[in-house]
Amino acid sequence: MKSKHVTIDDFPVHLNLSVLWGHMDAFQHVNNVIYFRYFESARIEYFRVTGLMEQMMRSGVGPILAATSCRYIRPLTFPDTIKIGCRTKWIDESELEQEYGIFSNEQQKIVAIGTGLIVAYDYKKQERSKFPKEFILSLERVDPDVEIRVKHNT
Repeated sequence: MKSKHVTIDDFPVHLNLSVLWGHMDAFQHVNNVIYFRYFESARIEYFRVTGLMEQMMRSGVGPILAATSCRYIRPLTFPDTIKIGCRTKWIDESELEQEYGIFSNEQQKIVAIGTGLIVAYDYKKQERSKFPKEFILSLERVDPDVEIRVKHNT
């Protein structure tokens, strides 16, 4: 993560969700596990916007989560609505690293930052694969600040 202060505008893909009462735990804030659900929702929206989900339906090659993390900055509580941002930091032919930001509309601040390491996976063969070139090209259009670590013809 960069040393500069991260804002929700740093993320090219956003998703708005409501914080539900059932997301709260006994300590009266959103349970830590729920943040990973929020990241998952933003990740799927990102892959929908970039076309990877559609390409997965055709080819059987899609994303699989290899690792994830979360840095909790401020507690999130009900009632609130959040904006979850997603961006890709880098991509090579078979892996990419994403960053997520959760923005609380009630607090007007980023309340959590997360990361995810995603691997291209062939669900038919049950093995690691390569991301489709069309996805990498689409990702560049949607997320122009991504570091491309694979050569491809445009």
